[in-house]
Amino acid sequence: MPELQLLRADHAPALLAFERENRAYFAAVIPDRGDDYFARFDEIHRARLAEQEAGVCYFHVLVDAAGEVLGRINLVDVADGAADLGYRIAERAAGRGLATSAVREICRLAADSYGLTALRAAARQENAASRTVLDRNGFTVTGEILLSGRPALSYLRRFQGA
Repeated sequence: MPELQLLRADHAPALLAFERENRAYFAAVIPDRGDDYFARFDEIHRARLAEQEAGVCYFHVLVDAAGEVLGRINLVDVADGAADLGYRIAERAAGRGLATSAVREICRLAADSYGLTALRAAARQENAASRTVLDRNGFTVTGEILLSGRPALSYLRRFQGA
C-alpha cells in the first residue's frame, strides 16, 4: 500500500520523474506547470521545502514500496485555520482509489496534525474523477468559478469543531 509522506529533499529525483512522466496526462484536466517549472525544478523544490518549514504550506507525496512517487497531495496558502487542497495521481496509478484514500488521509492530517479547521478545493467541470474524490471526502460545492479560463466548481470541507 502506498504511503503518504511529508515532502523531503531526497524526494526530488522521484518527484521530478513523476512530474515529467505525467505532464501531458495532467495538462488534460489541470493547468500545466510550464517549461520553467522543469528547468528550475531543484530551485523550486528547495523553495517548497522552505515554505513547508515556515508552516505556510504542507507538501506530501504518495510513495510506493520502491520509492516511486504515485501522487502529490498538497495543502497550500495556510492561513486563518484553512488551506487550499491540491492533488494529482500518476496516470499508471489512476482508477485504484488512491486519490480518495490520500485525500482522506490529508483531511485527517489537516485537522489532527496541522490544526486546520477547513480545506478549500476546486475542480474543473470536465474532471469528473476529481469531483468524485472531493464528494467522497465530505467536500461540498460552494460555487462555480473559472479555473484557467475553464468552468470549475469550488469546494469546502470543514472539520469537527470548526
